[in-house]
Amino acid sequence: MKLAARIKAFVALGSYLREIPADELDRLCRQAQNRNGWFIPSNVRFALKSWANLLQAQNIDTWLSAYTIPDEQDTPMHVGLVMAGNIPLVGFHDLLSVLISGHHLHAKPSSSDPLPELITKKLLEIEPGFADYIDFQERLTGMDAYIATGSDNTYRYFEYYFRNTPSIIRKNRSSCAVLTGHETADELKALGRDMLEYWGLGCRSVNKLFVPEGYDFPLLFRSLESWADVQNHHKWINNYDYYKSIFLVNGEEHLDTGFLLFKEAEALASPVAVVYYQYYKDAQQATQLIEEHSEKLQVVVGREDTPGSTAFGQAQRPQLWDYADGIDTLAFLLKL
Repeated sequence: MKLAARIKAFVALGSYLREIPADELDRLCRQAQNRNGWFIPSNVRFALKSWANLLQAQNIDTWLSAYTIPDEQDTPMHVGLVMAGNIPLVGFHDLLSVLISGHHLHAKPSSSDPLPELITKKLLEIEPGFADYIDFQERLTGMDAYIATGSDNTYRYFEYYFRNTPSIIRKNRSSCAVLTGHETADELKALGRDMLEYWGLGCRSVNKLFVPEGYDFPLLFRSLESWADVQNHHKWINNYDYYKSIFLVNGEEHLDTGFLLFKEAEALASPVAVVYYQYYKDAQQATQLIEEHSEKLQVVVGREDTPGSTAFGQAQRPQLWDYADGIDTLAFLLKL
């Protein structure tokens, strides 16, 4: 397939997602939630809408303008893709990158997320020429390269088995926000989106706050009230009740909004329904703390004066050129 045809197919997929009939959208939502109780319809709709916006010609052209991509690969490589399933369509960017690069995709989908396969079926309807390039399978052996996303434990497994093959291997990462105490109510409300969209399960979800000494938490809590509906989800409230009980029984100090717990801790990744926070003395120390954890952070949310930060409310809205772990997936694929 020519590069123009590959691009045209994904642009058409974006158009389909923007205009998807209501009954088809409802069916996708049901199928996703039946597989994974965390994938409620609003989250699935948000993920699909995000990709509908990303897969526009201008966005794809801007993304690809930084690379020299062959019209066709002289010798297409067979790339094994181990997909995660913590949030809807989390592995779709890797899928897109492999196919845009002109290589063959061999994907092991997550049992928690049926959406990549379902959306790929529509892609094949749009461009049947992809049929020779796409294969979903349970075992990935004998590939020319691998891209795998998992936990710190699976990272060691992947590192061993793919040690002699070009690979990108990702492990656990989380995200944080740096607050100064001068944020507006709208910024703090947007921070709620960064913390609670997808239930805080994504690597781009804010699980940790760095706050100045003497920080006014009640102002933050008032701004989060619009997210109180999370307590109506049984899986969320079970986690909330569990960790609240643990904190109370162990006499551990914590803050409680009634649906979300805050606990002072140096760790980055917090459990579901809990957000960790850590005090800093001044801007220099805040920057130092971020640098110390840079290898474990995906996104840093904050105001413009926070180095390398993403704006409030934008953590779960990456662009096509925002690569996981800062590793340029497309550049890796084009060097194979």
